Amino acid sequence: MQDHTKSQKVTGSEALLLSLIAANVDTIFGYPGGAIMPLYDKLLNFSNRLRHILTRHEQGAIHAAQGYARSTGKTGVCFATSGPGATNLITGIADAMADSTPVVCFTAQVGSMLLGTDAFQETDVVGVSMPITKWNYQITNPNEIPAIIAKAFYIASNGRPGPVLIDITKDALIKDCDYSYTPCNYIRSYVPSPAIKEEKVKWAADIINAAKKPMIVFGQGVILGHAEKELLEFVEKSGIPCASTMLGLSAMPNNHPLYKGMVGMHGNVGPNRMSNQCDLLIAIGMRFDDRVTGDVARYAKQAKIIHLEIDKAEINKIVKVDVWVRGDVKESLPMITKLINKGDHSDMEPFFAECEAEEMRRVINPLLNPKEGKITMGEVIDTLNKVSAEQAIVVTDVGQQQMISARYARFQNSRSFLSSGGLGTMGFGLPAAVGAQIGCPNRKVVAILGDGGFQMTMQELGTIIQEKLPVKVIIMNNSYLGNVRQWQELFFNHRYSSVAMNSNPDFVRLASAYNIDAEMVNKREDLKSAIERMYNSESAYILEVQLEEEGNVFPIVPLGKATDEMLYGDENK
Repeated sequence: MQDHTKSQKVTGSEALLLSLIAANVDTIFGYPGGAIMPLYDKLLNFSNRLRHILTRHEQGAIHAAQGYARSTGKTGVCFATSGPGATNLITGIADAMADSTPVVCFTAQVGSMLLGTDAFQETDVVGVSMPITKWNYQITNPNEIPAIIAKAFYIASNGRPGPVLIDITKDALIKDCDYSYTPCNYIRSYVPSPAIKEEKVKWAADIINAAKKPMIVFGQGVILGHAEKELLEFVEKSGIPCASTMLGLSAMPNNHPLYKGMVGMHGNVGPNRMSNQCDLLIAIGMRFDDRVTGDVARYAKQAKIIHLEIDKAEINKIVKVDVWVRGDVKESLPMITKLINKGDHSDMEPFFAECEAEEMRRVINPLLNPKEGKITMGEVIDTLNKVSAEQAIVVTDVGQQQMISARYARFQNSRSFLSSGGLGTMGFGLPAAVGAQIGCPNRKVVAILGDGGFQMTMQELGTIIQEKLPVKVIIMNNSYLGNVRQWQELFFNHRYSSVAMNSNPDFVRLASAYNIDAEMVNKREDLKSAIERMYNSESAYILEVQLEEEGNVFPIVPLGKATDEMLYGDENK
């Protein structure tokens, strides 16, 4: 094993690659170009220790790195060249920032003597990316490379995770330097996990013990903090019913009796209503996004609120809380669990049962058991649940298929639902599924894509076939940009503007061009067998499902409404 602490003479490119190995990186997603060519040249010498995935677009590289990070808990890594290569990462970096995904992006830059001259493929990527990175830095001296990379990985993965971008000039990649690597575990001005204040823990526990009608809402912070076990212990000791944000999905098994579903714009009726009826709301690793709260002026006004959160900036930012416990939830949850009484809130069950029955009657049964018409989105997800035994990693794009997957996909294992939450990036799904499959080769990965989002990054089928990845793809084809169309129907008087996808390609023939097995299904009686063929295939497989054109996702909390002011879709029937 190489001693990375012993100084040696190498080029800047070699120092970068050696530093990645020392940081336990095994996979890089990227796309070469002019300024970054010296790095790719040296990458050939490290091919036995670093796996490079050649995506078909830089946006594919960053989304794949996100999928890898979110499915494994590791830090994703991607490479891009200067100019357009670097700017093609920007959407994914913003997405990673919004969803707290740990990725380290390396962009090459023109030579340091050319900086500021508008040289060929020069872009101020540090300036461009500053608002959407947790930290960024430009290297012009190769001797900086090991220390800066160590710092980058520390910042990206500690505390609230996020993206870091390192821009390196071409001459810094070529010149020699003295290489030795020391991992970073401290930065004077950065405290990723503050010491938890015991008086806050005691205060929170006292409020929990006194509550008569409490509810827990947990978010992705539980998954990012590897605190699934601690959440389960807290829920079971307290006896408090709980619900998830969209990005918190899969942190708790769906079949747990105290799990009541998802909150938010397309959330379950019970927890949405309870948000405005409980006497205590315990928010764990979530940030009170507007899609969760609805009209914030009417959100949980009757309740005391406890907030467990690692990022100081999120506390009292949107919702004023009574008690906050700042710190890593993996540490704070057990401290609170130790102090709370064994709870029994079974008296709340009739309320949730009544809500579930209403939702079943008004929304779920018509969606999952339609008497006639074309296949519905809900039927597809329900069938996938049964075929997969709720074991798949589900990766979605953005749109109706995202919301229907969030509502109806079921999970037994954590890190099983990957989707673009805060930024809502169409095109995320397919490349993120690539990253998830590479990160979790022993799990089945199913990408649920709309016909619109798929066409934004469908070139990544080339990556799938080149890497021989058994990614499964379901294209929900309703020949519309479905989510926009639904809003135009509900809130713009059916004025459908620029949402019809009348000239979609033949997706099965497209898959054939990539030598990927595919089929199309448009009959309800053929759906289950088609999903079985797809799911059980040992290689990549694309299943196009032709759906009802104007299917909608319900319930929905319209913008500006409170979480208990949901539309069910049957109001005018």
